[in-house]
Amino acid sequence: MTGPILLLGGNGQVGWELRRALAPLGDVRALDRADVDLVDHDALRRAARDAAPSLIVNAAAYTAVDRAEEDAGLAHAVNAEAPRVLAEEAKRLDGGLVHFSTDYVFDGSAPRPYRETDAPSPVNEYGKSKLAGEAAIQDIGCAHLILRTSWIYSMRGANFLQTVRRLAGELEELRIVGDQRGAPTWARSVAEATALILARCGAPGGTGDLQERGGLYHLTASGETSWHGFAVAVADWMRATGQPVRCRRIHDIPTTDYPTPARRPANSLLDCGKLRETFGITLPDWRQQLSLCLEG
Repeated sequence: MTGPILLLGGNGQVGWELRRALAPLGDVRALDRADVDLVDHDALRRAARDAAPSLIVNAAAYTAVDRAEEDAGLAHAVNAEAPRVLAEEAKRLDGGLVHFSTDYVFDGSAPRPYRETDAPSPVNEYGKSKLAGEAAIQDIGCAHLILRTSWIYSMRGANFLQTVRRLAGELEELRIVGDQRGAPTWARSVAEATALILARCGAPGGTGDLQERGGLYHLTASGETSWHGFAVAVADWMRATGQPVRCRRIHDIPTTDYPTPARRPANSLLDCGKLRETFGITLPDWRQQLSLCLEG
């Protein structure tokens, strides 16, 4: 190994799990927004050059999907321009870059899970900014791994799982969208799969195999459900484990009954066959991941 692993977004859902998952691969130097502002690209360059890493892992992002509709400039600065800076620094250092992207690069109109070869067509500013970040990294041409995932949750931070747990204990009825399909994916599973991919590529000590086998991959849980189905599974687990649940009914509502500033894809399913064929990695079914997460 010729340098440490520089982790951006180390206090986020995936970033927090990456601290532990990446530790066997080398010295992880984790930074968060308090350490470096991703909008300040000069500061970002300095952070990369000070660390002189063999591998940069970018788990930081602007994820406020609805706010991005009014603040597209900030979303683009964090999700598109910052990854370009990191790719330039990774290439200058002759190192590698891992970057996380999203199902929101697609419009959700396909009748099947999306493959990496499908043409992106984002329907909101968040998705557009994330797609621009992917393109920037590919344009720079450093050794890279772009992992698209979806419906991330964990026991940390603000996410759908935590919202449902809170509301199920407070309200007698919930109204949850049921016509959007996806694969809820535990942040820890993403982090562990990322570390396994890197280990199989020989990173961070060398980036030759990452240059050859890297690129764009889809990484989500197996199986599928809706936001409504996910909420029902969470409430059922709470009842089964004796936790206080006031909610007696979870209504399945259409997206049109829950309007938001940003459009959401109706189909967020990603085909992970390329990841399985290249690295022999398949994440467990979303129900299994949810149980492992909730059981702690």
